[in-house]
Amino acid sequence: MPIFKDKILLITGGTGSFGNAVLERFLYSDVKEIRVFSRDEKKQDDMRRNFKSSKVKFYIGDVRDKRSVDTAMVGVDYVFHAAALKQVPSCEFFPMQAVRTNVSGTENVLDSAISNRVKSVVVLSTDKAAYPVCAMGISKAMMEKVAISKGRHLGDDAATTICCTRYGNVMASRGSVIPLWLEQINANKDITVTDLNMTRFMMTLDEAVDLVIYAWQNGKNGDLFVQKAPAVSLDVLVKALKEVCSVDTNVKIIGTRHGEKLYETLVTREEMARSIDSDQYYRIPCDTRDLNYDKFFVDGDEKVTFAEDYNSNNTVQLDVEQMKKRLIELEIIKNSYVRD
Repeated sequence: MPIFKDKILLITGGTGSFGNAVLERFLYSDVKEIRVFSRDEKKQDDMRRNFKSSKVKFYIGDVRDKRSVDTAMVGVDYVFHAAALKQVPSCEFFPMQAVRTNVSGTENVLDSAISNRVKSVVVLSTDKAAYPVCAMGISKAMMEKVAISKGRHLGDDAATTICCTRYGNVMASRGSVIPLWLEQINANKDITVTDLNMTRFMMTLDEAVDLVIYAWQNGKNGDLFVQKAPAVSLDVLVKALKEVCSVDTNVKIIGTRHGEKLYETLVTREEMARSIDSDQYYRIPCDTRDLNYDKFFVDGDEKVTFAEDYNSNNTVQLDVEQMKKRLIELEIIKNSYVRD
């Protein structure tokens, strides 16, 4: 990508699934340097051995510690901020840890980027931030508010642009349901499903990277970007996985867990009322009005009244065959179950 030529890219939380996908996409481009910032030295060593490139530089640190962020930020042109606590149960039982990483940590990254005159920061969020019911989603919603607020304050002519992306389930990412079910299949255990009627958005890691790049290329301060994505019910997903793996494993219904919704929302109706439809994506510009309390007590918005949220129940629904086509493209499936 020519615009990355001779530029330095920093990925916070860069040892995760997203960071690995970005490295695979950019490693052989003309980017000057990719900095991986994380607190996990073991994962960094694994990446060092896997990618073996002088372009990739590793920084041990934690977004909670602004001094370590400042060290990694010097000379950086672009930031993809992926560092977060993402596991719903962990955040549910330790909510202040989610706040310290997802909210305060994000503020540290953004303040450091602004001070160092970084050109662009893209903050990665999740569908759980829309109408949040769990601690992880609430902390991610606050993370978005922090990023959007700073972007609004900077304005369109600032040296630094801050925008957000929000996406649904990334298939086969660490901690997601597909790797869990594969582990259960391989161990000859029942597949545990919370509710067969639950629906979830389905995205690939490549699509997640595409969304971040689109936001980076098109974002203005305070923007939020969402990719239009198909969804699938857990009933269809488990049937497709069993057929791809050629197994007839029993399915055990365990009931809804802490912080789970029947379906997820990617764009709230309030956001849909001001969203801009860009074919594959929704762009939601920030509300640039000042702190005028009339908008909370006197002024309303008819557009919100008639808008409908964009959720995993009213988007395109994948059937078993369509889901199978997506599954067989995953490396985790190809390596073990797909035969030429």
